[in-house]
Amino acid sequence: MMARMGDMQKRIVILGAGFGGLTTAVTLQRKMKLHEAEIILVNKNSYHHVTTWLHELAAGTSPMDKCMVDIEKVLQEDKVKLVKGEVSSIDFKQKKVELNGGASLTYDYLVMALGSETETFGVPGVKEHTYVIRSITSAVSIRDQIERMFRKSKIESFRRENLHFIICGSGFTGVEFAGELADRVDELCKEYGIDRNKVRISNVEASPHVLAGFDPDLSEYAKTVLKRKGVDINTSTPVQECTPRGVLLDEKKELQSPTVVWTAGVRGHSLTAKFMKETIRGRLKVDQYLRPPEQEDVFVVGDSSVLFNESGGPYPPTAQIAVQQGTHCAQNLLALLRGKRMQPFQPRIKGTIVSIGKKEAAGVVYGRKIYGTKAVWMKRLVDYHYLYRIGGMKLVMEKIKLGDKQSDRRNNSSKSSDSLLDH
Repeated sequence: MMARMGDMQKRIVILGAGFGGLTTAVTLQRKMKLHEAEIILVNKNSYHHVTTWLHELAAGTSPMDKCMVDIEKVLQEDKVKLVKGEVSSIDFKQKKVELNGGASLTYDYLVMALGSETETFGVPGVKEHTYVIRSITSAVSIRDQIERMFRKSKIESFRRENLHFIICGSGFTGVEFAGELADRVDELCKEYGIDRNKVRISNVEASPHVLAGFDPDLSEYAKTVLKRKGVDINTSTPVQECTPRGVLLDEKKELQSPTVVWTAGVRGHSLTAKFMKETIRGRLKVDQYLRPPEQEDVFVVGDSSVLFNESGGPYPPTAQIAVQQGTHCAQNLLALLRGKRMQPFQPRIKGTIVSIGKKEAAGVVYGRKIYGTKAVWMKRLVDYHYLYRIGGMKLVMEKIKLGDKQSDRRNNSSKSSDSLLDH
């Protein structure tokens, strides 16, 4: 068991360094006094991955380093300690967290920010036969598989299904990945000398609309852009089963492909449901202070929690809400440490933007609809503003340079490919 730094010092343990957990830790270190509390951040990896960029890594349009943030570089060692590990159990009565390998941590206040997992909706074969965009590792696996299929098609006898890429789900991740993949396919066709008409990208969606629940005009705009980029849109088409050959749809129709990417939704982390019984799709219903039922010293933020709006529906598990929860959770923890009253949390939905490749995006910002280049720049501003909050301008510039290098690499690759094809 890890010893405490001081007998009178309160210990705050944060489980998970996603958007909610890392924002909680960084806000605490920024606003608390030295030695005001002992803060321990527990995470499986030594890096934080920017989830909203994983679709770019999966498509091969952004480098891995751009999507990763070294956690220790944004933490102040004298205020927050990083512990690498995975949670195995939590004893809420004893206020103790057990980690794999035998280590344990006691706490005065606990922040659960364990994130989410893939929602299969009971469809057989999803876990066994599809790729998911959930981590750096899984995104790299998709990127490598796509490039593998192009190499295979270049050196072996052509098989149409090898260059067929299926995306199941047209929510934000599905649409953003489809847009990036369409852009990347154009580059790969030039690089490998493959006719673009031999490549097929299929997006399969159970609901009647792309981006279900989004503004209808923006949904239709995204659909139009994807079609223009060569993506086959199949709405009102639920997947019945995922197989080694591809996917089975209604009326036993089969789409064949060795590359099926499942982006149909997420649920709360399985550990959350393991520790707490009252969950909704693995997410804990929390009170106005972000606490689960009957747990005054436990807070839940990010995808592990669920909040309901005035209409009675749940807020979507977005990075925007996770960051706001992390900030608010930190402020309430400081209030508790200082003997002050906590404040209720109220989400502030400033807008939502979905990218559709590098040069297209659409969204609603403060009630106004934006499209095209303006939306692209606004999306970048939102992403870099988050990086500024956790790591300052130094981190922002580091990621901008990585993006520029990737762009130069792609441009040079395209020029080289054009030259080779000309000769």
